[in-house]
Amino acid sequence: MDAAYVSDINREVSPAAVDEFAPLQIGPLKVWPPVVLAPMAGVTNYPFRALCRSFGAGLYVSEMVTAGPLVRGDARSHALARFGEDERPRSLQLYGIDPVIVGEAVARLVGDARVDHLDMNFGCPVPKVTRKGGGAALPLKWRLLRDIVRAAVSAAGDVPVTIKVRMGIDDEHLSYLRSGEIARDEGCAAIGLHARTAAQFYAGEARWEAIATLKDHVPSLAVLGNGDIWEAHDALRMMRQTSCDGIIVGRGCLGRPWLFRDLAQIFDGRLPDNPPPFGQVAKIMLRHLQDALKWFAVPSDPASERATVHAFRKHAAWYTKGFRGGAALRAELMGLDTWAELRDLVRRRDPAEPFPPAAMRAVRGKSGRRQRVALPARYLEQLDDASPPSPEAEIAFSGG
Repeated sequence: MDAAYVSDINREVSPAAVDEFAPLQIGPLKVWPPVVLAPMAGVTNYPFRALCRSFGAGLYVSEMVTAGPLVRGDARSHALARFGEDERPRSLQLYGIDPVIVGEAVARLVGDARVDHLDMNFGCPVPKVTRKGGGAALPLKWRLLRDIVRAAVSAAGDVPVTIKVRMGIDDEHLSYLRSGEIARDEGCAAIGLHARTAAQFYAGEARWEAIATLKDHVPSLAVLGNGDIWEAHDALRMMRQTSCDGIIVGRGCLGRPWLFRDLAQIFDGRLPDNPPPFGQVAKIMLRHLQDALKWFAVPSDPASERATVHAFRKHAAWYTKGFRGGAALRAELMGLDTWAELRDLVRRRDPAEPFPPAAMRAVRGKSGRRQRVALPARYLEQLDDASPPSPEAEIAFSGG
């Protein structure tokens, strides 16, 4: 890899040595390299998962599905729980606040032979969710967390269950160590830690030292580190610094699905290839949209093509971030209605234009300032309460 594409913080990070790392074991699943695609609302649908998988092996998790709507037969939830015929293993993230409903949702997913791995989401920092006691606020109520995890693991049978959490709601109310104990004691296959608090939202740097602390606290449980994996070198640096068992990639692969190729190469002891020039990026982008149209659009309905293209515009902006004339290019991208319009737009660009080094660590996707976490009234006085929170704490729709 050209030195221009390695950030200063990673200059001294060497590729993996032979046998330095073991495959990530999640129940019967052996994952190599030890890399997991994070579930992201509106992003990790089947076309994107398949594209990422084409660049390198790993585990690719679906968009989040909410337990209540799934149990009630919500069409959107069932659509999000759909996998490609060639997709193995089938990994799905589930969110729920009530042990009974979560158990029923898991039993349905497993009974339909729909999933090979279930991840439980307990890390959402969005105020409208934490304000009702859900998302990242829920693990503070450790008895409720235990009951939900127990119900999921019991209903899953031989299908491995993992959970994903944040450090806590803020520095005064950390919950991740107890969450690790619950995951270990209730039979989870792994715990993923986004090394930020809910108060941090997506701001600042991830605090990798918390991942190391969690691994020290529950050494028998597989721990996955999440936060600030922008380059393949970051993954090795995280694993070496924290002794975690695998890494979770989120925003770093937005507009850059070849990051999974880079990760496969560096875990195999090789320097990653340079990122593709604009012409190759354009081909990947067009392929991505074409696959999305095959998956979502109805050929006889032009409106469905427009809706799919409109939903794809954010991906187009991520793919082209940092290239010359970015502001004007993004303005044109935001006006796209068809695949042909995207094809014609990228054809007017120089295909040899190199990938901009500054875009390697450019933030794509969610961002934001620190926040004061909204909680229900007197929530912190009732942390031993195992009662499920208000139904409004369950996200009313799947996907985020």
